[in-house]
Amino acid sequence: MLIGEMARRSGVSARMLRHYESLGLVRPSGRTGSGYREYSGDDIRRIFHVESLRSLGLSLREIGRALDDPGFTPSSLVEGLIDRTRERIAAETELLTRLRGIRAAEPADWDDVLQVVALMQALASQSADARQRAALSSAGEIPVPVEALAEAVLRESDPNVAGALRWALARSGDRGPALLAKGLGSPRAAVRERAVRSLTEMPGPEATAHLRTALADADAVVRGVAALALGTRGVADAVPTLIDMIVEGRNDTEAADALSVLAGDTATADGLANGLLDRLADHSADAPARGRLTQALAGIPGTTASDALVELSADEDRAVALTAAYLLRLRDAR
Repeated sequence: MLIGEMARRSGVSARMLRHYESLGLVRPSGRTGSGYREYSGDDIRRIFHVESLRSLGLSLREIGRALDDPGFTPSSLVEGLIDRTRERIAAETELLTRLRGIRAAEPADWDDVLQVVALMQALASQSADARQRAALSSAGEIPVPVEALAEAVLRESDPNVAGALRWALARSGDRGPALLAKGLGSPRAAVRERAVRSLTEMPGPEATAHLRTALADADAVVRGVAALALGTRGVADAVPTLIDMIVEGRNDTEAADALSVLAGDTATADGLANGLLDRLADHSADAPARGRLTQALAGIPGTTASDALVELSADEDRAVALTAAYLLRLRDAR
Protein backbone atom coordinates (compact mmCIF):
# COMPACT_ATOMS: atom_id res chain seq x y z
CA MET A 1 0.00 0.00 0.00
CA LEU A 2 1.12 3.58 -0.64
CA ILE A 3 1.84 6.10 2.11
CA GLY A 4 -1.63 7.69 1.97
CA GLU A 5 -3.36 4.37 2.48
CA MET A 6 -0.84 3.47 5.19
CA ALA A 7 -1.65 6.72 7.02
CA ARG A 8 -5.39 6.01 6.84
CA ARG A 9 -5.07 2.43 8.12
CA SER A 10 -2.57 3.14 10.90
CA GLY A 11 -3.85 6.53 12.05
CA VAL A 12 -0.28 7.89 11.75
CA SER A 13 0.10 10.94 9.54
CA ALA A 14 2.13 10.77 6.34
CA ARG A 15 4.47 13.38 7.78
CA MET A 16 5.13 11.21 10.87
CA LEU A 17 5.65 8.13 8.66
CA ARG A 18 8.35 10.03 6.76
CA HIS A 19 9.90 11.04 10.09
CA TYR A 20 9.92 7.40 11.24
CA GLU A 21 11.61 6.45 7.99
CA SER A 22 14.29 9.12 8.45
CA LEU A 23 15.05 7.68 11.89
CA GLY A 24 15.11 4.12 10.60
CA LEU A 25 12.16 3.08 12.75
CA VAL A 26 9.81 2.03 9.93
CA ARG A 27 11.13 1.73 6.39
CA PRO A 28 8.75 0.89 3.54
CA SER A 29 9.52 -2.57 2.21
CA GLY A 30 9.51 -1.46 -1.43
CA ARG A 31 8.99 1.20 -4.03
CA THR A 32 6.62 1.35 -6.94
CA GLY A 33 7.87 1.71 -10.49
CA SER A 34 7.25 5.44 -10.09
CA GLY A 35 9.36 5.58 -6.91
CA TYR A 36 6.49 5.88 -4.40
CA ARG A 37 6.87 4.26 -0.97
CA GLU A 38 5.12 0.92 -0.73
CA TYR A 39 4.31 -0.60 2.67
CA SER A 40 3.68 -4.27 3.40
CA GLY A 41 1.62 -6.01 6.07
CA ASP A 42 4.77 -6.42 8.18
CA ASP A 43 5.39 -2.68 7.89
CA ILE A 44 1.95 -1.81 9.26
CA ARG A 45 2.48 -4.24 12.15
CA ARG A 46 5.77 -2.46 12.87
CA ILE A 47 3.93 0.87 12.90
CA PHE A 48 1.47 -0.46 15.49
CA HIS A 49 4.40 -1.70 17.61
CA VAL A 50 6.01 1.74 17.48
CA GLU A 51 2.77 3.47 18.46
CA SER A 52 2.14 1.02 21.30
CA LEU A 53 5.57 1.67 22.78
CA ARG A 54 5.12 5.43 22.36
CA SER A 55 1.94 5.16 24.44
CA LEU A 56 4.09 3.87 27.32
CA GLY A 57 6.21 7.01 27.23
CA LEU A 58 9.28 5.61 25.44
CA SER A 59 11.32 7.98 23.31
CA LEU A 60 11.75 7.14 19.62
CA ARG A 61 15.38 6.23 20.28
CA GLU A 62 14.32 3.82 23.03
CA ILE A 63 11.68 2.33 20.73
CA GLY A 64 14.32 1.69 18.07
CA ARG A 65 16.48 -0.17 20.60
CA ALA A 66 13.50 -2.16 21.89
CA LEU A 67 12.54 -3.33 18.39
CA ASP A 68 15.95 -3.89 16.81
CA ASP A 69 18.44 -4.84 19.53
CA PRO A 70 18.27 -8.66 20.01
CA GLY A 71 20.08 -8.37 23.35
CA PHE A 72 17.71 -5.74 24.69
CA THR A 73 15.94 -6.60 27.94
CA PRO A 74 12.75 -4.67 28.61
CA SER A 75 12.82 -4.93 32.42
CA SER A 76 15.41 -2.17 32.96
CA LEU A 77 13.63 0.12 30.52
CA VAL A 78 10.28 -0.49 32.21
CA GLU A 79 11.86 0.30 35.60
CA GLY A 80 13.18 3.55 34.15
CA LEU A 81 9.71 4.37 32.81
CA ILE A 82 8.21 3.74 36.25
CA ASP A 83 10.75 6.09 37.87
CA ARG A 84 10.14 8.81 35.27
CA THR A 85 6.38 8.45 35.65
CA ARG A 86 6.62 8.79 39.43
CA GLU A 87 8.71 11.93 39.05
CA ARG A 88 6.23 13.37 36.59
CA ILE A 89 3.28 12.57 38.87
CA ALA A 90 5.09 14.16 41.82
CA ALA A 91 5.77 17.29 39.78
CA GLU A 92 2.17 17.45 38.56
CA THR A 93 0.87 16.89 42.09
CA GLU A 94 3.05 19.70 43.38
CA LEU A 95 1.75 21.99 40.64
CA LEU A 96 -1.85 21.00 41.44
CA THR A 97 -1.31 21.79 45.12
CA ARG A 98 0.19 25.14 44.23
CA LEU A 99 -2.74 26.02 41.96
CA ARG A 100 -5.26 24.99 44.61
CA GLY A 101 -3.41 27.13 47.12
CA ILE A 102 -3.59 30.14 44.83
CA ARG A 103 -7.32 29.55 44.28
CA ALA A 104 -7.91 29.24 48.04
CA ALA A 105 -6.23 32.60 48.63
CA GLU A 106 -8.86 34.20 46.37
CA PRO A 107 -6.50 36.68 44.71
CA ALA A 108 -8.19 39.82 43.45
CA ASP A 109 -5.71 40.52 40.66
CA TRP A 110 -2.44 39.32 39.14
CA ASP A 111 -0.40 41.18 41.74
CA ASP A 112 -2.09 39.08 44.43
CA VAL A 113 -1.39 35.91 42.44
CA LEU A 114 2.30 36.80 42.14
CA GLN A 115 2.48 37.54 45.87
CA VAL A 116 0.95 34.17 46.76
CA VAL A 117 3.35 32.41 44.40
CA ALA A 118 6.29 34.25 45.98
CA LEU A 119 5.17 33.22 49.47
CA MET A 120 4.79 29.59 48.43
CA GLN A 121 8.24 29.61 46.84
CA ALA A 122 9.67 31.14 50.01
CA LEU A 123 8.18 28.28 52.06
CA ALA A 124 10.22 25.89 49.92
CA SER A 125 13.41 27.98 50.15
CA GLN A 126 16.73 26.49 51.26
CA SER A 127 17.02 29.40 53.72
CA ALA A 128 15.42 28.83 57.12
CA ASP A 129 15.09 32.61 57.59
CA ALA A 130 13.17 32.92 54.32
CA ARG A 131 10.84 30.07 55.31
CA GLN A 132 10.22 31.62 58.71
CA ARG A 133 9.48 35.06 57.22
CA ALA A 134 7.02 33.46 54.79
CA ALA A 135 5.23 31.69 57.66
CA LEU A 136 4.98 34.85 59.75
CA SER A 137 3.74 36.84 56.77
CA SER A 138 0.49 34.87 56.91
CA ALA A 139 -0.80 37.66 59.13
CA GLY A 140 -0.59 40.04 56.15
CA GLU A 141 -3.25 41.07 53.68
CA ILE A 142 -2.50 38.09 51.42
CA PRO A 143 -2.38 34.99 53.66
CA VAL A 144 -0.26 31.95 52.92
CA PRO A 145 -2.65 29.23 51.62
CA VAL A 146 -3.47 26.68 54.32
CA GLU A 147 -2.52 23.77 52.01
CA ALA A 148 0.95 25.24 51.56
CA LEU A 149 1.34 25.78 55.31
CA ALA A 150 0.31 22.19 56.07
CA GLU A 151 2.75 20.81 53.50
CA ALA A 152 5.52 23.02 54.83
CA VAL A 153 5.00 22.10 58.48
CA LEU A 154 5.08 18.37 57.66
CA ARG A 155 8.49 18.66 56.00
CA GLU A 156 10.10 21.32 58.25
CA SER A 157 13.03 20.15 60.40
CA ASP A 158 14.20 23.51 61.78
CA PRO A 159 12.50 23.95 65.20
CA ASN A 160 12.19 27.74 64.95
CA VAL A 161 10.64 27.62 61.49
CA ALA A 162 8.39 24.75 62.57
CA GLY A 163 7.11 26.85 65.47
CA ALA A 164 6.29 29.75 63.14
CA LEU A 165 4.53 27.40 60.74
CA ARG A 166 2.45 25.83 63.51
CA TRP A 167 1.46 29.31 64.70
CA ALA A 168 0.46 30.30 61.18
CA LEU A 169 -1.45 27.08 60.59
CA ALA A 170 -3.37 27.42 63.87
CA ARG A 171 -4.52 30.88 62.70
CA SER A 172 -5.45 29.80 59.19
CA GLY A 173 -8.97 28.49 59.79
CA ASP A 174 -10.60 25.15 60.44
CA ARG A 175 -9.09 23.14 57.55
CA GLY A 176 -5.74 22.60 59.23
CA PRO A 177 -6.59 19.45 61.25
CA ALA A 178 -7.85 17.54 58.21
CA LEU A 179 -4.74 18.43 56.21
CA LEU A 180 -2.43 17.47 59.08
CA ALA A 181 -4.24 14.16 59.54
CA LYS A 182 -2.76 13.06 56.22
CA GLY A 183 0.67 13.36 57.83
CA LEU A 184 -0.36 10.90 60.54
CA GLY A 185 -0.50 8.24 57.84
CA SER A 186 3.07 8.84 56.68
CA PRO A 187 5.49 5.88 56.82
CA ARG A 188 8.07 8.27 58.33
CA ALA A 189 7.89 8.75 62.09
CA ALA A 190 9.39 12.26 61.80
CA VAL A 191 6.53 13.39 59.56
CA ARG A 192 3.94 11.89 61.94
CA GLU A 193 5.60 13.67 64.86
CA ARG A 194 5.42 17.02 63.02
CA ALA A 195 1.76 16.40 62.29
CA VAL A 196 0.89 15.58 65.89
CA ARG A 197 2.87 18.53 67.29
CA SER A 198 0.92 20.84 65.01
CA LEU A 199 -2.37 19.26 66.05
CA THR A 200 -1.57 19.94 69.72
CA GLU A 201 -1.73 23.67 68.97
CA MET A 202 -5.16 23.46 67.34
CA PRO A 203 -8.31 23.65 69.44
CA GLY A 204 -11.54 21.88 68.72
CA PRO A 205 -12.97 18.36 68.58
CA GLU A 206 -11.51 17.51 65.16
CA ALA A 207 -7.91 18.07 66.32
CA THR A 208 -8.69 16.12 69.51
CA ALA A 209 -10.02 13.19 67.47
CA HIS A 210 -6.84 13.05 65.39
CA LEU A 211 -4.73 13.19 68.56
CA ARG A 212 -6.68 10.19 69.87
CA THR A 213 -5.76 8.34 66.67
CA ALA A 214 -2.09 9.14 67.29
CA LEU A 215 -2.22 7.30 70.64
CA ALA A 216 -2.05 4.06 68.62
CA ASP A 217 1.02 5.14 66.65
CA ALA A 218 3.97 2.74 66.47
CA ASP A 219 6.40 5.48 67.51
CA ALA A 220 6.70 6.24 71.23
CA VAL A 221 7.48 9.92 70.66
CA VAL A 222 4.36 10.42 68.55
CA ARG A 223 2.23 8.64 71.17
CA GLY A 224 3.78 10.74 73.94
CA VAL A 225 3.17 14.09 72.26
CA ALA A 226 -0.46 13.13 71.64
CA ALA A 227 -0.96 11.85 75.20
CA LEU A 228 0.40 15.02 76.82
CA ALA A 229 -1.91 17.18 74.72
CA LEU A 230 -4.93 14.96 75.37
CA GLY A 231 -4.22 14.88 79.11
CA THR A 232 -4.37 18.67 79.30
CA ARG A 233 -7.64 18.51 77.33
CA GLY A 234 -9.13 16.14 79.90
CA VAL A 235 -9.24 13.08 77.62
CA ALA A 236 -8.96 9.93 79.74
CA ASP A 237 -7.86 7.81 76.74
CA ALA A 238 -4.38 9.22 77.27
CA VAL A 239 -3.93 7.68 80.74
CA PRO A 240 -2.24 4.36 79.74
CA THR A 241 0.28 6.17 77.54
CA LEU A 242 0.97 8.77 80.24
CA ILE A 243 1.68 6.06 82.81
CA ASP A 244 3.94 4.29 80.28
CA MET A 245 5.87 7.55 79.87
CA ILE A 246 6.38 7.79 83.64
CA VAL A 247 7.63 4.19 83.80
CA GLU A 248 9.97 4.68 80.85
CA GLY A 249 11.23 8.09 82.00
CA ARG A 250 10.12 9.92 78.84
CA ASN A 251 8.85 13.39 79.74
CA ASP A 252 7.74 11.80 83.00
CA THR A 253 7.29 15.13 84.84
CA GLU A 254 5.01 16.45 82.11
CA ALA A 255 3.15 13.13 82.04
CA ALA A 256 2.58 13.29 85.82
CA ASP A 257 1.31 16.88 85.46
CA ALA A 258 -1.12 15.73 82.76
CA LEU A 259 -2.41 12.98 85.07
CA SER A 260 -3.02 15.54 87.82
CA VAL A 261 -5.08 17.60 85.35
CA LEU A 262 -7.16 14.52 84.57
CA ALA A 263 -7.81 13.84 88.29
CA GLY A 264 -10.71 16.27 88.39
CA ASP A 265 -13.14 14.21 90.47
CA THR A 266 -12.87 11.59 93.20
CA ALA A 267 -13.70 8.59 91.02
CA THR A 268 -11.20 9.57 88.34
CA ALA A 269 -8.51 10.40 90.90
CA ASP A 270 -8.94 7.02 92.59
CA GLY A 271 -8.77 5.27 89.21
CA LEU A 272 -5.53 7.07 88.35
CA ALA A 273 -4.02 6.24 91.72
CA ASN A 274 -4.91 2.56 91.26
CA GLY A 275 -3.36 2.63 87.78
CA LEU A 276 -0.09 3.95 89.21
CA LEU A 277 -0.23 1.35 92.00
CA ASP A 278 -0.70 -1.46 89.51
CA ARG A 279 2.50 -0.42 87.74
CA LEU A 280 4.31 -0.12 91.07
CA ALA A 281 3.33 -3.70 91.82
CA ASP A 282 4.61 -4.86 88.44
CA HIS A 283 7.82 -6.79 89.09
CA SER A 284 9.23 -5.62 85.74
CA ALA A 285 9.39 -2.02 86.97
CA ASP A 286 12.94 -1.14 88.01
CA ALA A 287 13.87 1.06 90.97
CA PRO A 288 14.00 4.38 89.06
CA ALA A 289 10.61 3.63 87.49
CA ARG A 290 9.08 2.88 90.92
CA GLY A 291 10.49 6.17 92.18
CA ARG A 292 8.90 8.10 89.33
CA LEU A 293 5.56 6.35 89.84
CA THR A 294 5.67 7.26 93.55
CA GLN A 295 6.35 10.90 92.71
CA ALA A 296 3.42 10.88 90.27
CA LEU A 297 1.08 9.95 93.14
CA ALA A 298 1.81 13.36 94.66
CA GLY A 299 -0.32 15.08 92.03
CA ILE A 300 -3.31 12.79 92.52
CA PRO A 301 -5.79 14.00 95.15
CA GLY A 302 -7.93 11.75 97.31
CA THR A 303 -7.63 9.07 99.95
CA THR A 304 -6.55 6.29 97.57
CA ALA A 305 -3.36 8.16 96.64
CA SER A 306 -2.77 9.14 100.28
CA ASP A 307 -3.22 5.58 101.52
CA ALA A 308 -0.85 4.38 98.78
CA LEU A 309 1.82 6.85 99.92
CA VAL A 310 1.41 5.68 103.53
CA GLU A 311 2.01 2.10 102.42
CA LEU A 312 4.94 3.09 100.20
CA SER A 313 6.59 4.98 103.07
CA ALA A 314 7.41 1.54 104.45
CA ASP A 315 8.58 0.15 101.09
CA GLU A 316 11.66 -2.07 101.10
CA ASP A 317 13.23 0.24 98.52
CA ARG A 318 14.62 3.02 100.72
CA ALA A 319 14.50 5.64 97.96
CA VAL A 320 10.81 4.92 97.33
CA ALA A 321 10.07 4.94 101.08
CA LEU A 322 11.81 8.28 101.63
CA THR A 323 10.05 9.81 98.60
CA ALA A 324 6.64 8.61 99.82
CA ALA A 325 7.26 9.91 103.36
CA TYR A 326 8.33 13.32 102.02
CA LEU A 327 5.26 13.54 99.78
CA LEU A 328 3.00 12.65 102.71
CA ARG A 329 4.47 15.49 104.74
CA LEU A 330 3.76 17.89 101.90
CA ARG A 331 0.16 16.66 101.65
CA ASP A 332 -0.33 17.05 105.39
CA ALA A 333 1.09 20.59 105.23
CA ARG A 334 -1.46 21.51 102.59
